[in-house]
Amino acid sequence: MADPKDTQEDHETSTDNADDPNHDPHFEPIVSLPVQDVKTLEEDEEELFKMRAKLYRFASENDPPEWKERGTGDVKLLRHKEKGSIRLLMRRDRTLKICANHLIMPLMELKPNAGSDRAWVWNTHADFADEEPKPELLALRFLNAENAQKFKAKFDECKEEVKKFLEKENSAGDNDGADKVADKLEELSVKDNKADAKTSDEQKEEQEKAEEKK
Repeated sequence: MADPKDTQEDHETSTDNADDPNHDPHFEPIVSLPVQDVKTLEEDEEELFKMRAKLYRFASENDPPEWKERGTGDVKLLRHKEKGSIRLLMRRDRTLKICANHLIMPLMELKPNAGSDRAWVWNTHADFADEEPKPELLALRFLNAENAQKFKAKFDECKEEVKKFLEKENSAGDNDGADKVADKLEELSVKDNKADAKTSDEQKEEQEKAEEKK
């Protein structure tokens, strides 16, 4: 039979270890799970801007319509390394669930929210936060006016970059069209030249036959 004194000492030692900040017991896991490589779909993008903010959406479907909080987290501006497109992406804290996800377009305009110097409102025709694209009126509120201005400056810079990229793409498209037209004209010209050469040969042959008959 165990000595009650020893049992009490063991209990006290166990309690002391539990209170010890350096006490770090190790437990082997019952089931060993393989390490998963989680894709964020941001691997092909370059982060241009990142800042903490609170997002709202205007719920026009409510009666009466009202602003609804959509989440708090880091708002990012990401440029695709190959496509050149720039999108706004925001995930909620802890859950990392997407609450804003749409492309930056040149016509987008940030407007002060009810005169606030730390919040911006803008429209997007296709936000993919809920996977299905739908138009949204969104608002971002930052910690202070300085952070809000930093976001606006980068947002406007991205708009200009996208505008120049689209203009370049359109210009390249026009050139391609012009090149195709030129190729077509050249092809027709070659065909016409061959037809002219064939006509000349036929005329020459006919002349030679006429002379032989004489």
